[in-house]
Amino acid sequence: MQNTYNNILHIVSFDTPYPPNYGGVIDVFYKIKAFKRAGAKLILHIFGQGQELLDELKEYYEQIYIYERNTGMGSQLSTIPYIVNSRRQPDLLKNLMNDDWPIVFEGLHTTYYLDHPFLKNHLKIYRESNIEHHYYWQLALASRKIIDKIFFGIEAARLYQWQNQLKYADLILTVSENDSQYLKKKFPHQQIECIPSFHGNQEVSSKIGFGDYALYHGKLSVPENNQAARFLIQKVFAELPYRFVVAGMNPEKGLIKLAQNYPNVELIANPSSQEMDKLIEEAQVNVLITQQATGLKLKLLNTLFKGRHCLVNEKMLTGTNLHPLCHIAYHKKSLKEKIIELFQIPFSADEIEKRMHHLNHFYSDDENAKKILDLIFK
Repeated sequence: MQNTYNNILHIVSFDTPYPPNYGGVIDVFYKIKAFKRAGAKLILHIFGQGQELLDELKEYYEQIYIYERNTGMGSQLSTIPYIVNSRRQPDLLKNLMNDDWPIVFEGLHTTYYLDHPFLKNHLKIYRESNIEHHYYWQLALASRKIIDKIFFGIEAARLYQWQNQLKYADLILTVSENDSQYLKKKFPHQQIECIPSFHGNQEVSSKIGFGDYALYHGKLSVPENNQAARFLIQKVFAELPYRFVVAGMNPEKGLIKLAQNYPNVELIANPSSQEMDKLIEEAQVNVLITQQATGLKLKLLNTLFKGRHCLVNEKMLTGTNLHPLCHIAYHKKSLKEKIIELFQIPFSADEIEKRMHHLNHFYSDDENAKKILDLIFK
């Protein structure tokens, strides 16, 4: 991509964007790379730590600032959401005040200073990844521990109130059409544009032919993903003859023990990015289900670029245009039927061609970076 932008942009990331191993940080990391390819100069503000971060990102920034979160009870005892209040960092404000360049606030987490009068001369862009209070309410419902249910429920209520801060954003960038429609109703006078999540894939690398297992993957410490894995193990694959692999970060001990009870189930904890890519590529069926109908599921995009058959429930596709590329099941019975069917069908070159046409048209990182930079600088 030809370098066409020579302006400077602040990016405030809610978490360390390297390694890009779960939803939101995948979007941040590959957006940074795409902005850099477009010629934009970046000042990074990151809530994280470690020399590894500086080394891995050094080719992408002009300056970088790393901040610690104020975790602990002090950040909990507030009407401000914990994910926001724990990122209340005066040094961040001071560093943003050094100039008047636009600021991208990544996620509601980073918006503590969105309405600050000292930033009134900056163009302020809010990058949405979820309707956060919806997301946290679903986490409360999915959690198995009472203390987690209480925390997520309180946080959902605080986030519902805090979203009113978005009226101070000059531009809101959503990741799905459903989220756009929600925010347009809430903030009818704001400029709101849908730009899909960044994912790092530049071509479809799916393999033709057959695999010999089905895969579910995700950040397994997230209650929703833990719940989905349990459902698939107990209600779907327990009654099927196929090998089923569950893979992801930080599974709880209970999920590990559950998987050990089923001879056709294998749980792989904390695979590297390379290992995860290979698991996705070699599977016959990638099964992805969710109870969250907000945001754009980055693991779905990654699977469509890398994997064979993709079987999802309807909520996985909410607000996307990815229906033509997926097989859809609506309940336990249809999940089983579809899995049996797909294990008999080789993945074909025609399917790869179909994905290439669709994904490159709507989900090109470089084209979407250009759209954002045009909105900001033109």
